[in-house]
Amino acid sequence: MVRVLGIPFANLTTFEVVQHGKQYLADDKPHVIITAGPEFVMQALANSSLLAIVKKADLITPDGIGIVLAAKWYGTPLKERVTGVELTSQLIAYAAQAGLRVYLLGASQDALQAAIETLKKQHPMLMLAGRNGYFTEEDTEAVIQSIKTFAPHLLLVGLGQPKQDQFIDRYRDELHIPLAMGVGGTIDVLAGKVKRAPQFFQKAKLEWFYRLCKEPRRFRRQLALPIFAWRAFRDAVGTRARQ
Repeated sequence: MVRVLGIPFANLTTFEVVQHGKQYLADDKPHVIITAGPEFVMQALANSSLLAIVKKADLITPDGIGIVLAAKWYGTPLKERVTGVELTSQLIAYAAQAGLRVYLLGASQDALQAAIETLKKQHPMLMLAGRNGYFTEEDTEAVIQSIKTFAPHLLLVGLGQPKQDQFIDRYRDELHIPLAMGVGGTIDVLAGKVKRAPQFFQKAKLEWFYRLCKEPRRFRRQLALPIFAWRAFRDAVGTRARQ
């Protein structure tokens, strides 16, 4: 485990996180994986209730190159960046092989349907259901009932952070699903509505820049990145001085 601004990140490869996920899926207890980048860390530090949710997670993965770089300042490098997109794809593939049920919650109806159709083509035996992410508080009970009726082993929630993590925490005990994970915009990626950055940008650790160019509306959110970097650097320097 590596702490960045007090947030405990699992120092695991994607493969190792998937192995943990498989163990969770075989368990009778509810488990939660949070995929967190710098923006989410800043949200958690500013919101005590969200920070409490973070502390209850079974695993927190570094879904953001900023987390990986900051860990080096603390003198405790992380093995690699572990993204929600990659975890989702591998866990769904495992669920299809193991005969486990998967429920997708999030995105628009068109994107959700496209994602479901794509996944069923890739994994014909996959037991899959879903609900779009556009629902009101009054609709929530029907959404919960839909999930309960399907009784998934794996719940993937793409409502954006921190809403998806708050939803999972709020209904964790009631739904009692072996593994729930917030996946951000992954459903749109599965649907082909949003493209991942080309390999060049991924290898150059500039995927965030590619996404910003494709989605300029993300600029306001990206303003959290330099603040995160400055706070993490100061905290890392202080932490190492105390050691």
